[in-house]
Amino acid sequence: MGREAILSIDVGGTTTAAGLVTPQGEMLAHAQAATHSQGPGTALDTLFELADGLAATAKAQGIALLGLGVGVPGVVDAERGVVGEDIKNVPELAGCPLAERLRARYGVSALLDNDVNLLTLGQWRFGAGRGARSLVLLALGTGVGGGIILDGRLVRGVGGYGGELGCIPINFDTSRVSAFGRGWLDSYVSGREIAETARQRLPDLGDDISAATVFQAARDGHAGARALVEEVCQALGAGLAIIVNALNPEVVLVTGGVAESLIPMEGAVLRWVSEYAFRRALVTTRITFLSLDKRATVVGGAALYLYETGGKT
Repeated sequence: MGREAILSIDVGGTTTAAGLVTPQGEMLAHAQAATHSQGPGTALDTLFELADGLAATAKAQGIALLGLGVGVPGVVDAERGVVGEDIKNVPELAGCPLAERLRARYGVSALLDNDVNLLTLGQWRFGAGRGARSLVLLALGTGVGGGIILDGRLVRGVGGYGGELGCIPINFDTSRVSAFGRGWLDSYVSGREIAETARQRLPDLGDDISAATVFQAARDGHAGARALVEEVCQALGAGLAIIVNALNPEVVLVTGGVAESLIPMEGAVLRWVSEYAFRRALVTTRITFLSLDKRATVVGGAALYLYETGGKT
């Protein structure tokens, strides 16, 4: 039997990445490009350019394409394969019947989901959550995303909003408002909001402030930055405790750019989790911080295809 692969694609607001991934999770080929390298509104052109190149590679190397798995940064109608209307980073894809367009172009089944769901499925099938019956992934980047697997099933919710863990309210008495809501987890632990809070509170750090700037200043002993980072740790601890208390999964994975900065402070975060979580529930849930790159979501495209088709490795 010849080699087989899933053409897996992760569409991001900044970068789109794609790969040929075997049913065992091995990346045979990889390519990526700026999502809007051809100008504003050209995300679909970039996607097709990358996919065309990898499809040609597969043909040249005698690799059979089993199908496509695609992730986008927003809510989707996974059953119909249609991108939702609320997709801020690549608005030109709003309402696009992307799965059908890919099926027509490449002649194989194409499946679509939220990018963090792909990442979650990839870690469940091939990565740090392999073998778990229940898993929650929290992705802390520019914003906050989440994915939930319970009893071996991905939780999408009735309208596709299952797993929107950045929208957990953790503080009712607050003026902290993110791009999405007041007092939500996102408004405390996303890279965007950490930077914005620092701009308001810590002007001495300069105008060009990022979340990474704040974490570095905290490591350098800046008192205000250290206080802000401690606030981030407490808020994240509260959010993780909600996950533990409500779902009590076997595994919780925390990843993303902000999570990488928090790895040295994992102990502080876990101390806050223990303040808010049921002790017996926390004992049975393993919380792990991971450093993952964009390839992990690309591999998740293959995991999505295998999950939906019942593929066995």
